Amino acid sequence: MPTAPAPTPAARVSNRPVVQLTPGSALALAAGGGAVVLVVGAVLVSMLLAVAITATSVAVVAVVLRSLLKDIDKHR
Repeated sequence: MPTAPAPTPAARVSNRPVVQLTPGSALALAAGGGAVVLVVGAVLVSMLLAVAITATSVAVVAVVLRSLLKDIDKHR
């Protein structure tokens, strides 16, 4: 008794829309990504600069206070 060949499964059709990038939209997407990287980098560098300035000012205040306290101890 000959057997029938097994049916091949049909290809599934997706209901999701297909996004096709044109050269112009790909360029816009790359430019947008680059702009985001530049903005995030600028924010991080400015935060680092703020921390550095704060640390420097705290160090200067500490040195001045230590000098003042030494002068007060010398005069007693």
